[in-house]
Amino acid sequence: TQYGRPVIRSRTTRKGKVERVDKVADDYELGSVELALIAGCASSLSVDALEILVKDGEVSREAIEDLVNLARLGASAANLQPLKYLIANDPSTCAVIYPTLKWAGYLTDWPGPDEGQRPPAYVVVLGDTEVTKNFHCDHGIAAQSILLGAVEQGLGGCIVGSIDKPGLKRALDIPKHLEVLLVLALGHPAETVVLERADGDIRYWRDERGVHHVPKRPMEEIIIPSPEHE
Repeated sequence: TQYGRPVIRSRTTRKGKVERVDKVADDYELGSVELALIAGCASSLSVDALEILVKDGEVSREAIEDLVNLARLGASAANLQPLKYLIANDPSTCAVIYPTLKWAGYLTDWPGPDEGQRPPAYVVVLGDTEVTKNFHCDHGIAAQSILLGAVEQGLGGCIVGSIDKPGLKRALDIPKHLEVLLVLALGHPAETVVLERADGDIRYWRDERGVHHVPKRPMEEIIIPSPEHE
């Protein structure tokens, strides 16, 4: 526990190695799958410490294509598979994407990553309206698959939904029939994320040490009672 409340920690080092606290598995009886999910979710919560490093900060196109392939093989409503992906890992394209995104709305005194901490790669998730006008939850499934795969590669990321979509489409010359759904920022994380029990307030916050705290609703709040049948 920390400050009297149960927490789950996921620490990602400068080189992207995920270190999981052993006590988590014991206290919460979690297996390897659950720990991987926690690490993926924790790594996806903030990108202010995604650093562009001279040697190991770049994310190769091949690595990103491997992640997109995970999304390609995932579930899709009616198996329509309407999603398309735009990959950006060159500085010039990333510089065009960055100003169209809004970061960490609850951190009102933080304008976003500094020049040297901005993500070195993005995946723009698009919906093909020539396939369907309703993308259901396909883009959410795809985004989580990509981020979980990123953790396995020693990367981290953030799902960004607050986007200047018209501006992004103009900047990247995206065809009219492709709708911007999400942007995934990818890079090498270098921050500590603490998942903790939400006691009424679900807003994430950052302490004086730069630790990112993310309140999560407890299990007893999210599971409703099953109806009783005789």
